[in-house]
Amino acid sequence: MLRVLLADDQAWLRSALRFLLEQESGVEVIGEAGDARALLSRVESARPDLVLLDWELPGMRAAGGEQEILAALHQFCPDLFVIVLSGRPEASSSALDAGADFFVSKADPPESLLAALRAVKQAFDEPAVH
Repeated sequence: MLRVLLADDQAWLRSALRFLLEQESGVEVIGEAGDARALLSRVESARPDLVLLDWELPGMRAAGGEQEILAALHQFCPDLFVIVLSGRPEASSSALDAGADFFVSKADPPESLLAALRAVKQAFDEPAVH
């Protein structure tokens, strides 16, 4: 079972993501965070397998920036997968350069997120890959 934590400041988007992910077999949404501080706390306590991370999550700049957030997440969970979501498609290269496993634009159809999720599930089921 792939345990997923949702991190976005928009409650409606977290709800939509939860609904979408709960339709996938082998996926369990274990929690949500609306800012960087809550994200780091929840990752430390819940130890998810995957974080869906809003690249503009409030508090990420204050916490040292996106690259530092990804490093901190991997400190708590070395094998953590991260799918970055952003309303700015141009953020793709900076997210991937910072260590995200996948990037999905919020403007993309849900199938794009599901394709990234399924790729993570496949890698998760084959542990030595990540």
